[in-house]
Formats: sequence, structure tokens, C-alpha cells
Amino acid sequence: MRTKLFTIALMFISMNMSAQITVTDADLVDIGDVIYQATDSTPSSTITIGNAGANQTWDFSALQVLEYDTTEFIDPAGTPFASAHPLANLCFEDEGQLIYVEKSPNSLSVVGVDAFAYPFLLVPLPLVYGSTFTNPTTVVMDSVMPNMFFPDSIAPLLSVGQAHTIDSIRILLSVGSDIHVDAFGMVTIPIGAYDALRVKNDITTITSYSVYCTDTILNMNSGWFSASALIPNETDIQYSYQWWTNDVDIKFMLVQMDVDDIGNIEWVEFMHSPFPASIANLSSADYNIYPIPTTYNLTVEAENNELTILNLVDVNGKLIVNKQFNTSINLDLSQIAKGIYYLNLNTDEGKLTKKIIVE
Repeated sequence: MRTKLFTIALMFISMNMSAQITVTDADLVDIGDVIYQATDSTPSSTITIGNAGANQTWDFSALQVLEYDTTEFIDPAGTPFASAHPLANLCFEDEGQLIYVEKSPNSLSVVGVDAFAYPFLLVPLPLVYGSTFTNPTTVVMDSVMPNMFFPDSIAPLLSVGQAHTIDSIRILLSVGSDIHVDAFGMVTIPIGAYDALRVKNDITTITSYSVYCTDTILNMNSGWFSASALIPNETDIQYSYQWWTNDVDIKFMLVQMDVDDIGNIEWVEFMHSPFPASIANLSSADYNIYPIPTTYNLTVEAENNELTILNLVDVNGKLIVNKQFNTSINLDLSQIAKGIYYLNLNTDEGKLTKKIIVE
């Protein structure tokens, strides 16, 4: 009997140790999802990154909301730069810029910012404990500007005597990353406790400079030459830890911690509200929206000073206006066609949809 009990105990321990989650693209954000995140730039000393390995416990319940941000994922179709990013199937606005994202079974990746390509891996998929991934260094920015900084007299030095004037300066920004799903367990944040995978993500950014020098004598040796003698290449490594869950109410990172090269926490971003599917609808009394019907302008006034994401879409779901405001906003509708539209208002307390008629 003792042998049988011992065997059963070993089986239970083995089952418990292998109770890991997997995060796939089906668990992450989609069109219409709203993500509520907060920042704690001075986290309590009781909060630590913890250890790698199985069945870990992380208690981040002491995190404080010092700043918060709301991100709504929309359909790229109909946005101003959609044609520049044909692979994008998600889009969101960040500080006035449109960020285009591709979600696939293999990854969640940024593909562009406004009209510019900007390939950047957010997270490889699926996430499974023990998996590793190396994202090779890729050029994400290639910018050329006229030379306004360096005298032509140093062109022979940079070109080893082959050229004589400096016409342009080129800046290359390259990014690569090493990703390791190094732990799993239970993480607690102020809104609750979740099964999670910890992802160690080391992002290396390399900035290099070159100059275009012109051969004004033979017109044979013009070209790009390294400017490292003037501006040394810069290498920066960002160390971070992320906690991801497959909980249906989250759909994004639970926590991200940026740390220095010895593991001291510098900054924390975390989910401060669950996905709004679990939040009640706002009351019409929370907003004063007028005039309806309207012709040229629409005013939206909030009863509470709360960050609100505003979307105006047509009857086919095409995005017409995407804004954020706190107390009030006035929309110029003079350039849109007459017809029926829907005004969607989202906060971390809930959401409200209002039918708008433009005459």
C-alpha cells in the first residue's frame, strides 16, 4: 500500500509540474478589442522579477497606477496608410501615429508606423515554456538627410583619399532580439491572479552612421563611407521581462518590466482593467452628444474627467474618425458624406454606442 501511495504521489507531482499554459494567436487581441494598461515608474521594493523555472509565484499586487493608457485595436482597412502595409490586420493609434500590426499563428509583430515600414517583433507564437527564439538584427529605419554638419575638408579622411565633398548623411537603425520563455506559474496584479508564462526579452538596437562622399576629380570613387570616426556606432540593449496569459479577459501582456543589466527594475507596465467584454455598458447620461441630427460638427461632452477613446464608423464598419479626449471634443464632419454613422465611446469603465445622422 505504501508503494502504491508513493507512486500516486509521484504521478500527482508530475502532473502538477507539467500544468503549463500555451499562448497562441487566438488568445491575443483582435479588431475591436480595447486594452487598458497602467505604468508604475517607482515600483515598490517588494516587487522583484523572481526566478526562472516551473511553478513560480509572482506577487505584483503592490503595483500603483501612476499613469494609464488605453489602446483600441481597429481594422487597418480605411485608415490613411493601409495600402503601405498589406500584411497588417490590426492597427492602433499611439501619440498621433498609426501603428500597423500583423497577427499570425507565428507572431504578433509591428509592420509599420504611418506610411513607413518598421518591422518589429512584439512576441513570437505560440508561447510555450522552455521555448527560445532569436530574431536576427533587421534594419527598421534607413534615413538620409543633406549634410549640414561636417565640412568637406574631412571627406578625404573618411574616404581614404577617394572623394572630396560630403553630400549626405545616412542613419541606419537595426533591431534584433533574443527571447526565452523561461518560467511559468501564477502572477498576481491589482486586478487578480492569472496563470502566466514569463518571457525574457533582450532587444538589441544598433545605430550606425555613414556619409555619401563625392569624387569631384575623377568622378569614379563616389559612394557611401562609414562615419564611425566622427560618430561612433551606438549599441543599446533593453532587458525586459513579460508575463503573458491565455485568459480570455486579458488578450495582451499582463505585465512588462524593464530592468537594467543586473536585474534592477526600472519601469513597469501592467494591465489595470480586464477586457471590456466583462465591463458593463456606460449610461447615455455619462455623455452629452449634440446636435443629432448634425450637419457639419458634433460635440461630445463627458460628465466625468475620464480618458475616452472615440471612434466614428459608417454602417459598413469603416473607421471615419479616431480620437481621444477627457472632458469634451468637437468633431468636424464637413468632409464626410451624408448618412448614418455610429459613435463608439470606450473608457476603462465601459463602452457606449450612439447612432449619429449626418444631414
